[in-house]
Amino acid sequence: MRHDPPTADLVMHARKGDSEAWNALVERFAPLIWSICRRYQLEPADAHDVGQCVWLQLVNQLGAVRDPAALPGWLATTTRRECIRFRRAAQRQQALEHAADVECIPGEQTGLAERELLLAERHAALRAAFSRLSSPCQRLMALLVEDPPVPYAQLSARLGIPAGSTGPCRSRCLDKLRRDPAIAALISTEDTA
Repeated sequence: MRHDPPTADLVMHARKGDSEAWNALVERFAPLIWSICRRYQLEPADAHDVGQCVWLQLVNQLGAVRDPAALPGWLATTTRRECIRFRRAAQRQQALEHAADVECIPGEQTGLAERELLLAERHAALRAAFSRLSSPCQRLMALLVEDPPVPYAQLSARLGIPAGSTGPCRSRCLDKLRRDPAIAALISTEDTA
């Protein structure tokens, strides 16, 4: 039959630096700490971390333990507190990660919405400015943006203008578009941004 020394004796010897007494305390009470961690449903790695914190606190406070026989109660209370502290820290970390995720999603969606809105404003301004162009400019610009591109020889034949004047006509029509108030406002906004 094995003789197990009382907890109070082990604590007294561990205080004096007896490593065998310390090892006996760890062997005796590690299952208690582990079982409390399991009640708090900690993962094995997390339970190991909590256990290490409890043992470290005991090392630091071994000399201050007033009633060595009450060590099991001290270990149980300290373990419960560490489990609660650990779970709260994990919940805070999870909340921070969730908040960071939530902050990123709207920011990305806002950026996309802003780009789409800017693009829609540009299209609306261009349509409005285009509608204010003269009919010959509208026809020329419409032919210039066709896909596949219409060669200048065909442009001049369709519009009834000399082939050499297609480029200068295009330049004048583009200048009129740039001077339109809606387009001018967009250009000045982009220049300041």
